[in-house]
Amino acid sequence: MNSDLTERPDGQGVIWVLSGSPGAGKSSVSRSLLARFPFGLHLPIDDLRELVVSGIAHPAPDHPPEAARQFALARTAAAQTARLYAQAGFAVAIDDVLWPADLAFMARHWEGLEVRPVRLFTTLEVAHERNRTRTNKTYDTSLLAPLIDGLYPQMPPGIYREAGWAVVDSSALTLEATVDALLRLEWTA
Repeated sequence: MNSDLTERPDGQGVIWVLSGSPGAGKSSVSRSLLARFPFGLHLPIDDLRELVVSGIAHPAPDHPPEAARQFALARTAAAQTARLYAQAGFAVAIDDVLWPADLAFMARHWEGLEVRPVRLFTTLEVAHERNRTRTNKTYDTSLLAPLIDGLYPQMPPGIYREAGWAVVDSSALTLEATVDALLRLEWTA
C-alpha cells in the first residue's frame, strides 16, 4: 500500500470509473487497484442491482424499460456513494459496462472531485477466456458469451479516447501489471 497515492491537497480521494465488456477484468482490477490505497471502496453496479429483492429486471438485448430504470437507479446510487466516500478521502472504483454518455450522467454528482475514467480493453478471445474461468459470479457465466460477442463491436476503444477516457489494453498483462499501468496514467485535474 502506498500512502502517496491519496495525498491530495484537499484531502479528497479519486473516483475511478472502469468500463469494459464482461471478461475485461473490471472487478478484479478495481479490487487490486484499491488495495494500493490506504482507504478504498469498490462499487460494482452489478452488485448494487442484485440487492433488489423482488422485481429485478435483468438486461436484455431489447433494453426493457424497467431494466434501464434499474440501471439508472444503481448508477445514481453508486455516483452519490462515490461522492460521499471520495469527499472523506477514499479512493473509489465504480465498475460497469459503460459508454461515455453514461459517465456524463454519473459525473453530475462529482463536481469538484477528481474522476479517472478508464476503458479496460482486451481481445475478444481473452474476454471469453476470462469469462470462462471467472469465479466471482453466482450463475453460469456461459450465459454472458453472447453478450460479450454483442458488446465487443459496440465498444471500440476509439470512442472512449475521443471522449477523454484512458484506454488500457490488458490482453497480455497480469492483474498487477494492469494496475501498474492505471497508476502510471497521466491525468489532468
